[in-house]
This record gives sequence, C-alpha cells and structure tokens, in this order.
Amino acid sequence: MAGIPTSVVAAGGLVGGYGVARWTKKRPLGGVALAAAGAVAARQWAGKAGAGKAAALTGLYVTAFAGSHLLAKKVGAWPSVFAVAGGVALASWVVESRA
Repeated sequence: MAGIPTSVVAAGGLVGGYGVARWTKKRPLGGVALAAAGAVAARQWAGKAGAGKAAALTGLYVTAFAGSHLLAKKVGAWPSVFAVAGGVALASWVVESRA
C-alpha cells in the first residue's frame, strides 16, 4: 500500500468501513475494515511525518469516526461519512506535504 497516498487510505477506511457495515449489516465487519485501513495509514504517517504527527492524525481518524455519528443526525449518514473522510484526507495531505 506504500504507493497509495495516505490521505486516500485514511479516507477510504472511513468510507469503506461504513460501506461494509451498511451493506453486510455486520457492524463488526465494518470495524475490521476501518481498523485495518487506520493501521495502514498510521504506519504510513509514522514513516513519512514521524511518530508525533502520526499519533495526532490517528487521533483525528478515530475522532472523525466518532464524530460522523453525531453529524449523521443532522445531515444524514453518507454525507456525514464523506465530510469526515474529506477532512481527514485534507489533514493528512497537509501534514505529509509539510513533513
């Protein structure tokens, strides 16, 4: 996965995790997809930007996941997931481009 930009891995984890959970009706399976992409992203962030920034971006990833649930009550599930995925992707890109 080293050839895939980390911003895409992270956003894909959020969108893919929700998609898997919704389409299979098995939330734990969505959680596995979310966690797997998060682990790959964290490893890539650490390699490209350092441990401190990787920890901050991983925290953002987890916070975005949790926050999407609250946002979904206002704008709907898919718009919420896409919004937080975009935010994480943007933050990832900014941090990595300045590393």
